Amino acid sequence: MTTATALPHTQDTPLQWSDALSLDMPVMDATHQEFVELLGDVVHAADDMLLPRWSALIAHTQDHFDREDQWMQDTGFAAGNCHATQHKIILQVMREGEAAGHGGDLPVVRQMARELGLWFPQHAQSMDASLALHLRSAGYDPRTGAVNQPDGLPAQAIHGCGGGCGDTATA
Repeated sequence: MTTATALPHTQDTPLQWSDALSLDMPVMDATHQEFVELLGDVVHAADDMLLPRWSALIAHTQDHFDREDQWMQDTGFAAGNCHATQHKIILQVMREGEAAGHGGDLPVVRQMARELGLWFPQHAQSMDASLALHLRSAGYDPRTGAVNQPDGLPAQAIHGCGGGCGDTATA
């Protein structure tokens, strides 16, 4: 796995895919790369294309988060763990931005896109990196849902992020 490093990023420069975002899990990396590309499409969208591109990003993000949430469920995370909770909050905020955009407030959508570009690297390099490590320890195949090393699954439900963030194995 690539060491987590700070990514160059400013308010005017959209997030770019780099090795710093790679988690050495091809299915997750491909999804993350698509997220970065779709976010870039939003950042660069003309006003008439902003909401369709934002909606496409929301649809992708819903699928992206649903997949990760399923992987967590399959490998011993509690339903209300902090990683899945963060997914729900991000989607809720994105949908609120979409509603504001449909009400004519395009600047709020643009600001949300910039904020997502700041949020995503930290999420990927912390919560998603921990999830990838956890999935590998269980020999989990995200394409099939097979757990090839069940002894790598936790004895108790994981409530935290899955990577030693203090409350990872409390019941």
